[in-house]
Amino acid sequence: MISVENLSLTLDKNHTIFHDVTFSLEAGKTLLLSGKNGSGKSLLLRTLKGLLRPSEGSIIIGGEDVTRKKSRRLILTALVFQDTDLQIVAQSVRKDLLFGLNNMKVPVKECEQRISQVADQLEITHLLEMRPTLLSGGEKRRVALAGVMVMKPSVIFLDEPFANLDYPGIRQVLRSIVSLQKSGATLIIATHEVEKVAAHCDSMMILDNGQTVLQGTCEEVLPSSEAYGIRLPQVRGTALPVSELSWLT
Repeated sequence: MISVENLSLTLDKNHTIFHDVTFSLEAGKTLLLSGKNGSGKSLLLRTLKGLLRPSEGSIIIGGEDVTRKKSRRLILTALVFQDTDLQIVAQSVRKDLLFGLNNMKVPVKECEQRISQVADQLEITHLLEMRPTLLSGGEKRRVALAGVMVMKPSVIFLDEPFANLDYPGIRQVLRSIVSLQKSGATLIIATHEVEKVAAHCDSMMILDNGQTVLQGTCEEVLPSSEAYGIRLPQVRGTALPVSELSWLT
């Protein structure tokens, strides 16, 4: 679904954010993108989305080279920001989900069908008439996710989806991620909180100082990730295997 080769981003002529990033992700699979703060995760997602222009390299989505096609990347991909308050713009959840659809001139009947389907999938139907300011952190994150899902993107990017959430909020968002996976969504999840989602990801890549330092399955990458600032959960000094990291038990 998405293939990235030798992607680099340099700002202000001499400030390199990341360089020579290469990876590919099949349709319906999930990539866990990790690394300590400042490693380049968020700006990589923004570049893939089309909010920043890469300095070098290529981005191919669904077989189409969209490296120099910002408008196509904006349509084909969706990004859920860490700060969801910046992403939820309307006075009710329903109106927020309608915002992007109206801009795309989607017919009214289809808008309602998409909203109903996504709200049911993410378990937010009971929130549709509520004001976003009254929602919990986990509810806002799910609403922001619903707002991009109704647009039917090819690839969805999640930037620190568990940031500032309590335990119930984390479980709510994680259930939504699993629901997306079951529906065949292609996901890239950027987080340093790998213990929350590693058990549900197909592959993992770690950035450090803007370059890829580890890449492979979660089972292959996790044992060496602490060297790059990734904290792994342990029991009596022994790191837990990936299969035991799920928060959905």
